[in-house]
Amino acid sequence: MQHLSEQEILRRETLLQLQEKGINPYPAETWDVTHKSTDLIAKFEANPEDETLQQVTIAGRLMSKRIMGKASFAVIQDSESKIQFYLKGDEICPGEDKFLYEELFKHKLDLGDIIGVKGRVFRTKTGEISVHATEFKLLSKSLRPLPVVKTDADGTTFDAFTNPEQRYRMRYVDLIVNPQVRETFRKRTKLVNSMREYLNQFDYMEVETPILQPLYGGAAARPFKTHHNTLDMTLYMRIANELYLKRLIVGGFDGVYEFSKDFRNEGMSRFHNPEFTQMELYVSYKDYNWMMNLVEEMVEKVAIDVTGSTKVQVGDNLIDFKRPWKRLTMFEAIKEYTGVDISEMNEEQLRKTAADLKVHVDTKMGKGKIIDELFGTFAEPKLIQPTFITDYPVEMSPLAKAHRSKPGLVERFEAICNGKELCNSFSELNDPIDQRKRFEDQLELGKRGDDEAMVLDEDFLRALEFGMPPTAGLGIGIDRLAMIMTNSNSIQEVLFFPHMRPENTTNENQNQQ
Repeated sequence: MQHLSEQEILRRETLLQLQEKGINPYPAETWDVTHKSTDLIAKFEANPEDETLQQVTIAGRLMSKRIMGKASFAVIQDSESKIQFYLKGDEICPGEDKFLYEELFKHKLDLGDIIGVKGRVFRTKTGEISVHATEFKLLSKSLRPLPVVKTDADGTTFDAFTNPEQRYRMRYVDLIVNPQVRETFRKRTKLVNSMREYLNQFDYMEVETPILQPLYGGAAARPFKTHHNTLDMTLYMRIANELYLKRLIVGGFDGVYEFSKDFRNEGMSRFHNPEFTQMELYVSYKDYNWMMNLVEEMVEKVAIDVTGSTKVQVGDNLIDFKRPWKRLTMFEAIKEYTGVDISEMNEEQLRKTAADLKVHVDTKMGKGKIIDELFGTFAEPKLIQPTFITDYPVEMSPLAKAHRSKPGLVERFEAICNGKELCNSFSELNDPIDQRKRFEDQLELGKRGDDEAMVLDEDFLRALEFGMPPTAGLGIGIDRLAMIMTNSNSIQEVLFFPHMRPENTTNENQNQQ
């Protein structure tokens, strides 16, 4: 049974009273809004005599009201900002019928209710641009009170809705009482639109590929598994869309990209969510050097479109995305931050080096995983300005083409920024015989207990056997890039609805009030 607070009980009683008076608290009709709050204020400031401001219609959520006898002031909040309106009882309720003002507005409208207001724009004696209301209407009754700013006994004020767990669980409330949060998501949308605009100018084709896959591939990760009843088969939620996009390159498209939802059944942190968004791009007849230039140019454009500058403040760091970015090989980066050259070491020597540097590795880790641990421990956290790390060991990159001049390495880069990976790119492996051997090596790692090792995809190998042109591929994390462009320190801040542990609802109402 639903537990209701005292305020919630009162609001439901008010709802019944309105219905008894013949007022529908949830009317089915259009309320034609003519202006948003910011637009209305800007127009009045530019020209107070603007005739279009003599009759305006606004709508939003009631955030405050001050009853002053026969007149009142109130504030509503729309999707952009807040604006004050003023109303007088005898103007709203001409004649003897005083219900609309004396009862409905004064006593039966609660904070959080959604209302519509019609009137003219004016400036109050205190200088605040407001709407002088000639009509208002209840459009949706709120049955739960909004969290409010509270004051401690010592006079300290605090926001009642700053607890991250509550904010993420009830993002709808977070967006109401912390409207600055909306700007984060507006910037995220600008980011995606900027990237799409950049890619479309080259006539690359935006496509869709399967989320449910009979084999998972394209990355080293543990998948989510499900079962299709009709087909009686196991399916996996994709960990990447790489192998399907490459099939399209085989099919003859010159360039394809997808903003994809991917799913990895791994740990959670402020940098990881089990469901996340990537943009993957594949362009034929190109290599990883070409792709580095594209990434620099595209992300520089994104920074300007989203923030107005190539320089973006992220915590204590001012990050500059202006081209060109610094470039280091993986071995150079490890040597720079550890003083140790591991470029010629075998697996046994790498294990000893890791032990000497106090980096834990276990028997399930192959040579590539050990190198990755060394890089992730010593180099990656120090790379604040955008930096390309290039030329990875072949063991770390089963889908990348062998380096044209450095045996044992592949043509791969990652862009690192603010101490975290931003994107990953290869000169894509298009030799089906080499690709089969790489998959088989991954199977051996799986037998050793590596649950992130790739599986062997026979259909993908068959596609490669028909011939794939030289291709450059890219995967860029939209959530990570959004964190940087919005100066957010947690991935949960840039996801509308991040995954959370099951909710403890015992004190839910107390947490909101």
